[in-house]
Amino acid sequence: MSKSSFLITLLLPVLFLFMVHDVRGNVQLPAVFSNHMVLQQNSEVTVWGWAKTGEEVTVIPSWNNTPIKVKADNLAKWQVKLQTPAAGGGPYTIKVQGYNTIEIEDVLIGEVWLCSGQSNMEWTARAGIDHAAEEVPKANYPSIRFFSVQHRTADAPQLDLNGEWVVCTPKTMIDFSAVGYFFGRELYQNLNVPVGLINSSWGGTPAEIWMNADTIAADKELAEAAAELKEVEWGPVQPGKAYNAMIAPLIPFKIAGALWYQGEANTGNPEEYAQLLPALIRNWRSEWNSKFPFYFVQIAPWKDYAPQQGVLLRDAQRRSLRVPNTGMVVVSDIGNNDNIHPTNKIDVGVRLANWALNKTYGKKDIVFSGPLYRDMKVEGKKIRIFFDHIGKGLVTKGKELTGFEIAGPDQKFVKANAKIDGNTVVVQAKSVKNPVAVRFEWSNAVDPNLFNTAGLPASSFRTDDWKVQ
Repeated sequence: MSKSSFLITLLLPVLFLFMVHDVRGNVQLPAVFSNHMVLQQNSEVTVWGWAKTGEEVTVIPSWNNTPIKVKADNLAKWQVKLQTPAAGGGPYTIKVQGYNTIEIEDVLIGEVWLCSGQSNMEWTARAGIDHAAEEVPKANYPSIRFFSVQHRTADAPQLDLNGEWVVCTPKTMIDFSAVGYFFGRELYQNLNVPVGLINSSWGGTPAEIWMNADTIAADKELAEAAAELKEVEWGPVQPGKAYNAMIAPLIPFKIAGALWYQGEANTGNPEEYAQLLPALIRNWRSEWNSKFPFYFVQIAPWKDYAPQQGVLLRDAQRRSLRVPNTGMVVVSDIGNNDNIHPTNKIDVGVRLANWALNKTYGKKDIVFSGPLYRDMKVEGKKIRIFFDHIGKGLVTKGKELTGFEIAGPDQKFVKANAKIDGNTVVVQAKSVKNPVAVRFEWSNAVDPNLFNTAGLPASSFRTDDWKVQ
């Protein structure tokens, strides 16, 4: 036997083993299942992946060591349901066995939130936030975990994405969503449970790209508005492009709720947003098969929007609160009229957390919203404005209440005198004898001074539905 023949004979069993391993090592998991992840507590969570058709897959979570078996279907897919315990134990492991074995380590059980939107959600401490020099070194929270979704687009819903879970440290926090981090920290400090934060956001993008394109196509008005979006160099504008690549692969990973900070890119057609945002919320809830809470941030005032486009978008967001189980954070007092990216991200995150702590987690002593317009009543030459979320009362910061305008049937608004009267505001102007409508802080750039006693600002609003010129 030649030397070469001898070597081939010797290596054949080894080569065969490699071939078998390559063919049979088929169990795979999506990227969202990785070491250091957080799973939603007290829930039935779905774990899914891929394997060789007909391959038996066994999933064993260490919190109960109960094996759950399933076979991959004819599309090479499998999924199982796991019942998670209450937060407080762990860290756990999850073993996934087929022809090969995957072990996910350092798994925590707690509260999982999805963060999405455009640049103000994506904004990091590295990009520049207030008190970054103090906050970054303090960001050592082993029970807070981050998952960052990389920018991708796709023409159809994808099965997986790139990313991994990481533990919150100064090194990881500095490049994660600042709003998301401060939200998560507030939840952790108040609930004392692990918090998982998934950030899937992209600066400068319109809401249309974050929805299933079929949702847009099924609505004539939304489809027409989407067709008017102009191409930009910094990101996609076509419906569904980010949804397909950055949201769909996360479904049905169990989440407690969603946070949304977006709208600046939709100011070109602001009144459409009152339909667009509710449609996005319904779309996500339908895809997840869950009526999870959806808390969003009203865009901050900025002087360089086209006339009235910024305030019209803010008002469209306010009107989106008609969707059940939603909440809106007003940031007009902590924005920057000269900067579309206000650097106070701490209070934004805290205010989002207050919505969640009160409405989702039952902390009823926490005031979570500033005054929101509810109703009006004409009283002779005056109009009385009624609000929700007044806390222990309305207050003004300054000697006089400002920002109110009033109009008669001619639809011409003039500056009004406004006074707090109990839990209401009474508005009037000498030149308007027969008032029919009121607007508040109706400008792209504002400096509000109407608050509740908890120090939260009132949202801009209008009582009319007249066409804005």
